[in-house]
Amino acid sequence: MFCLMGFCYLRYLQAVGNCGDGKTGELLHSFVVRCGMGSFPRVNNSVLAVYSKCGKLSLARRFFESMDERDIVAWNAMMSGYCFKGEIEEAHRLFDAMCEEGIEPGLVTWNILIAGYNQKGQCDVAMNLMKKMVSFGVRPDVVAWTAMISGFAQNNRNGQALDLYKEMILAGVEPNGVTITSALSAVASLKVLNMGLEIHSLAIKMGSVDDVLVGNSLIDMYSKCGQLGAAQLVFDLMSEKDLYTWNSMIGGYCQVGYCGKAYVLFTKMQKSQVQPNVVTWNTMISGYIQSGDEDQAMDLFHRMEKEGEIKRDSASWNSLIAGFLQIRKKDKALGIFRQMQSSCISTNPVTILSMLPACANLVALKKVKEIHGFVLRRNLVSVLSISNSLIDTYAKSGKIGYSRAIFDRILSKDFITVNSMITGYVLHGCSDSALGLLDQMRELGLKPNRGTLVNIILAHSLAGMVDEGRQLFSSMTEDFEIIPASEHYAAMVDLYGRSGRLQDAIELIDSMSIKPQSSVWSALLTAGRNHGNSDLAIRAREMLLDLEPWNSSNHQSILQSYAMHGKYEDAPKVKKNENRNEVQKPKGQSWIEVNNTVHSFVAGDQSTSYSDLFSWVERVSMEARVHDLHCGCCIEEEEEEEKEEIVGIHSEKLALAFAIIRSPSAPQSIRIVKNLRTCADCHRMAKYISAKHGCEIYLSDSNFFHHFQIRVLFLW
Repeated sequence: MFCLMGFCYLRYLQAVGNCGDGKTGELLHSFVVRCGMGSFPRVNNSVLAVYSKCGKLSLARRFFESMDERDIVAWNAMMSGYCFKGEIEEAHRLFDAMCEEGIEPGLVTWNILIAGYNQKGQCDVAMNLMKKMVSFGVRPDVVAWTAMISGFAQNNRNGQALDLYKEMILAGVEPNGVTITSALSAVASLKVLNMGLEIHSLAIKMGSVDDVLVGNSLIDMYSKCGQLGAAQLVFDLMSEKDLYTWNSMIGGYCQVGYCGKAYVLFTKMQKSQVQPNVVTWNTMISGYIQSGDEDQAMDLFHRMEKEGEIKRDSASWNSLIAGFLQIRKKDKALGIFRQMQSSCISTNPVTILSMLPACANLVALKKVKEIHGFVLRRNLVSVLSISNSLIDTYAKSGKIGYSRAIFDRILSKDFITVNSMITGYVLHGCSDSALGLLDQMRELGLKPNRGTLVNIILAHSLAGMVDEGRQLFSSMTEDFEIIPASEHYAAMVDLYGRSGRLQDAIELIDSMSIKPQSSVWSALLTAGRNHGNSDLAIRAREMLLDLEPWNSSNHQSILQSYAMHGKYEDAPKVKKNENRNEVQKPKGQSWIEVNNTVHSFVAGDQSTSYSDLFSWVERVSMEARVHDLHCGCCIEEEEEEEKEEIVGIHSEKLALAFAIIRSPSAPQSIRIVKNLRTCADCHRMAKYISAKHGCEIYLSDSNFFHHFQIRVLFLW
């Protein structure tokens, strides 16, 4: 007979299990045994539940195995414990063992397994279990449906989550607050406002809008769908607001740049019962700096600890770094990064992954090395995403050897690792190395994606392997299930263009199933120019002008082409179009680092402090021209930047002169970044200087990565 003491022990055990107090649970278990309560199944099940909820699975399993009588409640408790610990396979083995013992799984049993698989991200297995559940004659309830909807939403399968939600409604199962919250999360990710309005309407009918979780989800959904007025209305109608409510509304305004409205709410929040936390401050800081108001962002950053009495975390510093990078103030971002280090704030992978791409250029190599050193000191090189980013950054900084060294040290490579290395090799013109990595990718069992195939076609182009590149392009859909996109066609045009097969390139463009984009016509333009086919080059330029009428380089380029080939009658049309589209002609600008300082030069710069550079440029330019004429070289003079007779000396020439004249010793390496495409004359001069002074020159322009390394100059 179950006595009053038994009921007391059940209550005690339930409370201990809910608190997760395993030691007290063991103590109560000993009392149960001493009092002779161990023969009651309900008490035993409660003891088992305590061990499972407290994560003491070894004790739970030992007790479970010793039980004389194990009902479905005991099995459920064990399975729930394993699912909670993430050991879903063991939970499933228990499920099978239970069925073998003749105990039929109930609704709770199915729900435990379905929820467990969804929490592990194995939504398809969970879906099959729910179908199996129906075949056993058990109708899924709202818990099962909600577990599935939440699982798909949390694993970024939002479309399937909403499909399941609709299916649940059609099945006549009424959603609960958690279901609505999960469905709204999927709506917010997909930004399908109509579906959100339907769910909101149903929540009103059910009376669920008073639920804080539902209200918060509605605010988040409306904010992400760009309906801040509706989000504010939900916010105002909520009788109870928690921290997430305020943060969601403030975050919604910050995301669209309405920092003033966000600040009003922020001030009200400080006066309310819910005080801003570190997330609130970080959201405000991020909102202001991304809107370009760095002064207000920095003011909040400093007030955070003094006024808000909240310690800044890694996300606080990351918000500033990401914001400065977004408004293209890399030096300030790096300064914040250094302050972060000196403040002994734990730098996480997010910080590094923000900084590295910003330093992926020729003049930032020292900064890349600085960050790499920090990564090594903090043992972050084991983070695959950071190693992948280092491979890409070093390649773009002109150090492909460093990229390969990092690549070779990575034990578990993913497709991003190999893609980054292939891209780097193509950038540096190392076609054989890029093609070799494709074989390694297959050995690792990694499937090439769209970007891989673009780079492999370009590698075939660099190697002059036309037939192999064409074969890869033709088999893309069948072998890799990838439909060729504009970038693949552009790579094929480059492949044909380099080998002089211009007719094949034209036929390919004419047969395209999609409209050729700018990249395709740019590739054809390069091919036409390189092989002296002026008609083809003009056709490509005209198409580029139609696609990008706002691009000043297209106007400049087509006008030069018409002038060079006597088509003066077409020039007024271009100038009229240029005026109509209010085309802004950017000036050529170059950056170079000398003596640990980055210097900027603009085409036609008349600064008196650079007067010694002008005569040097004129003299060396003439030497380079005479040398090329003697060697019989002739390069077409059609480029996107206006001629020097119009805008003055081009910026990269000034940068080259500065590097040679102002360096304390003869530079072994010169690195220049330019915002426009370098012209033929500047290309000629860089090549000549590399040969004359025996130095490497890296020049990255808007289109290409140029590397000059000529050790011997044959003079006449």
